[in-house]
Parts: sequence; C-alpha cells; structure tokens
Amino acid sequence: MPTSTVEDYLKCIYLQEQACAGDLVPTGQVAAFLEVAPGTATSMVKTLADSGLLAYEPYVGVRLTPAGMRLATRVLRRHRLLELFLVQVMGMNWAEVHGEAEVLEHAVSDQLIERMDEMLGHPSTDPHGDPIPTRGGDVLERTDLPSLVSCVLNVSCVLVRVADQRTEFLQLLERHGLKPGRRLIVANRDELADVVEVVPERGEPLRLGFRAGSLLLVEAAPGDAR
Repeated sequence: MPTSTVEDYLKCIYLQEQACAGDLVPTGQVAAFLEVAPGTATSMVKTLADSGLLAYEPYVGVRLTPAGMRLATRVLRRHRLLELFLVQVMGMNWAEVHGEAEVLEHAVSDQLIERMDEMLGHPSTDPHGDPIPTRGGDVLERTDLPSLVSCVLNVSCVLVRVADQRTEFLQLLERHGLKPGRRLIVANRDELADVVEVVPERGEPLRLGFRAGSLLLVEAAPGDAR
C-alpha cells in the first residue's frame, strides 16, 4: 500500500496536471504546493518515477503514468467523498472540511469509503463542486464552464464549482450566499480596476478581483433569470 506521503504527491501532481492543461508539471511547482524544499520534492519525484508512478524529465517536469493516475484518483475519491460526508452527515461547515479530509483520506478503508458513497447516494461532486472520481477512477472534469471573468453579463447563472478552498475565501462566499447550486448575476466587469461585480440571488452584492472571480465557475441558469 502507498504511504500517505506517496498519496499526497500523486494527488498533488494530478491536481497540478489539470491546471497545466496536459503539460508537464514543474517539480518546483510540486514543492511549492506541498510546502517542501525543492530538493525534497525532486528526490521524491525520482523515487516515484523509479516505481513506475511518474514519468520524469529532469529540469522539465513530471506527469502521472497510468499506474500513478489510478492511485491519484483513488485518494482524490476518498478526499472528496469524505468532505461531502463531513458536511452532509456530520454537519460540518464546507469551509472547515478540507483539512479534516486531508488527514482522514489516508486512514479510512476502501470498504468504509464505498459505504459512505452508498449512504450519500453515489454523488458526482463534493461540497465545493469538484468532481468525485468513480470507483473505477473516471473523473468528469468539465472544461466548458466559464468563470465570473468570462461569463455573459447580466444573465442569471448557477454557481457550479469553487476552485479555491481556503477557509477565509469560502467563508466570504458563504456570507454572501454564494455556494454551488446558488444563482447569481455578474452585473459588471472593470478590466482596468480588475473588479467583478456580483449580485447573488440570496445575499448582498460583492466585488471580487479577477483572480478570485476566475476561480468561481458557473453555467447558465435554467428557466427565468431570477
């Protein structure tokens, strides 16, 4: 069985691969994400490559092999199911569950995870809208979702995914009624001021920077605009 450190590296590289749109993930980027020294990350990456879990090109970056992908999606499935279980069953706040799931994902058995999946009704997404890998390792990563920076102005949208799980950011969104499944309108974008003006269906309007707005993914709302 892989160690928790191996699982952390593989999950990290999977997530960074999604952000890199298929390019090799620089080792320095892995080190920064995991908050370890670059030399430590390089040493671990070489070990994982020797184990057949990564393809490694020195001074360029890494990519998961099929074996590495299977393990990465396995731990990602655990993490996201745990987050949803902690919110829906244990009553925890969506802004607090990431750290708990980081610990528990290495400890729970596959049998317990599958029981949680059954209890939750085989969900497709976690509390933040991130896709939950299937038991077979398939992940439905939607690439068609615009962000608040690119969606149509003054048209009702549904928030689908929040790609930033910092506690403070999630708490800010919750205060304004912005959670996956909630409607909103982007009333204005000012590129010079780097500001997106958001009007939630339930909550006070707020202004976000372009970086924050790019992390909120939406789709067109069905039916009436409001």
